[in-house]
Amino acid sequence: MGSETFGFKGLKALYWNQNEPALYEYSLSRGEAELAAGGAIVADTGVHTGRSPKDKFVVLDEETKESVWWENNGQLSRDQFDTLMADFLAHAEGMDLFAQDLYGGADENHRLPVRVYTEYAWHSLFIRNLLLRPETSELAGFVPEMTIVDLPSFKADPARHGCRGETVIACDFTRKIILIGGTSYGGEMKKSVFTMLNYLLPAKGVMPMHCSANVGEDGDTAVFFGLSGTGKTTLSADPARTLVGDDEHGWSESGVFNFEGGCYAKTIKLSAEAEPEIHSTTQRFGTVLENVVLDDNRVPDFDDGSKTENTRAAYPIHFISNASPTGRAPMPKTVIMLTADAFGVMPPIARLTPAQAMYHFLSGYTAKVAGTEKGVTEPQATFSTCFGAPFLPRHPSEYGNLLKDLIARHNVDCWLVNTGWTGGAYGTGQRMPIKATRTLLQAALSGSLNNAEFRTDSNFGFEVPVSVEGVDDRILTPRETWDDKDAYDVQAAKLVQMFVSNFEIFEAHVDGAVLNAAPSLRAAAE
Repeated sequence: MGSETFGFKGLKALYWNQNEPALYEYSLSRGEAELAAGGAIVADTGVHTGRSPKDKFVVLDEETKESVWWENNGQLSRDQFDTLMADFLAHAEGMDLFAQDLYGGADENHRLPVRVYTEYAWHSLFIRNLLLRPETSELAGFVPEMTIVDLPSFKADPARHGCRGETVIACDFTRKIILIGGTSYGGEMKKSVFTMLNYLLPAKGVMPMHCSANVGEDGDTAVFFGLSGTGKTTLSADPARTLVGDDEHGWSESGVFNFEGGCYAKTIKLSAEAEPEIHSTTQRFGTVLENVVLDDNRVPDFDDGSKTENTRAAYPIHFISNASPTGRAPMPKTVIMLTADAFGVMPPIARLTPAQAMYHFLSGYTAKVAGTEKGVTEPQATFSTCFGAPFLPRHPSEYGNLLKDLIARHNVDCWLVNTGWTGGAYGTGQRMPIKATRTLLQAALSGSLNNAEFRTDSNFGFEVPVSVEGVDDRILTPRETWDDKDAYDVQAAKLVQMFVSNFEIFEAHVDGAVLNAAPSLRAAAE
């Protein structure tokens, strides 16, 4: 292994595949991080406390010009990228760099060998936690297919490099190189690998998914799609089921596999009582905490969001006691799509056909509650196609068609689960009882829910159970939970219109069955 593998010249030092003790020593001695009580290491990411999706750009070339969804991805020319890469290499002269050789993907037939060069030692530990580590015997002959170079101190020049500002995430899908500059946020590295897999895998018939996954004792795999705040992590963390992974997976010809070897959990308001497994990881040697405030005794204060609400913990998945040692599971039996409907319109659970599943997957709906801004009194609808628009290099219809075909081919049960509001919209109603959600989810995963009596929802056309043991029947029919039934009808019509308007950009890319899965304004108005 040597620096000539990427063209670095004049480096002060290049540290290969350092382990946790060494990376702790480098991080602390270089002033990059602090040691917290309990053993975790704590780093601040400065101005960038989250991803910078508007600063991500893709090289436009012969291979990508027809395959990339350019409405969702900024463009760089080949010359602009080459200039940027030359400037990255020049910026690195005289530096100490750290290199990790890792894999993205637990399925050996589809895994991506990745080499990650970082300016910071704690970044090297972060990505070592988040990706999959080769066996020691594999390192000598490791040949990377993808390279990431992460230099937070590099400042891009928009006039020279074709980007937006001093921060840049530049993706060359043809040569499988990603350059990250001007940001210290660790999540950019992890999502760069996810973005690359999202580009490469569909051509192989493998479905990349922004989802969590778990599996029961009988090999009944479940995947959970959902945007932030919908319960993806909470509901997949089931002590009776093995956790496959919490964020990124592939669905191949042999089943589901985790893209990662670790977890990147939000820690704001984290408590040992509510989430003991995740909390315990924050008290361990090897965990990286981002932007977490320490008290005078260096004890993490997870209630303090003064730096950001997006405080995080990055740790290897084996820190979770019931995590899968292989990161692999059989074909899914159940697909769960999570939404937090703050309008109080959607039922707590609904059964979807493959066409309806594609419709709701492409819609990627959830709702955010009203903020603290003056005059904002209503929830805000959020549509993020495929439950992960920022990470999609290809057109959403490619992922949607893949998912629809897989669901149909493997006879997968698909459910839409609303963890949002009941009895009225946010501010009037109340949050869906977590006990009811878990009861319905358990019935869906066991298969018993398929035996229930169903009605067809007049707004969305999907099937909703009429009665489920252990759940208040009224919750299953949202209109019945509202004191003002006319107000429900008005709210439902508004939500239907939001879905219809949002889906217009996809209409030319889907078949008649998916178009017919759309909610009906006429039905909502009756």
